[in-house]
Amino acid sequence: MPVRSGCGFGQIDASGRVADRVTVTALGWRPGDRLILTVAAGVVLARRDPGGPVTMPTRPYVAIPAALRHRCGLEPGDRVLLAAFPGQDALAVYSFAVVGQALSAHVPFPRGEGGRS
Repeated sequence: MPVRSGCGFGQIDASGRVADRVTVTALGWRPGDRLILTVAAGVVLARRDPGGPVTMPTRPYVAIPAALRHRCGLEPGDRVLLAAFPGQDALAVYSFAVVGQALSAHVPFPRGEGGRS
């Protein structure tokens, strides 16, 4: 079976839940799977781990604990980019602020017509 990758967008709800069926499906995560969530460089990382403290619910979402949301500056209503990394059995949740910083640091913005930026 080919490895599928997934990327999508979600929105943080008041309880810290963020959902995107494409990314969860790409990872093959099922209800009852155990997850461990961490933060690195402002990005929430979720990995399947049999000893993880978080249980994958029946619906395709991940609940990000308040302490991790706070460390990443995520608020209810924030839109986020979700990226599945099947080879690492992991899901990354990127705030648009982190995505914007990465893009501005690594990708030059094209100049407009007439040489204006």
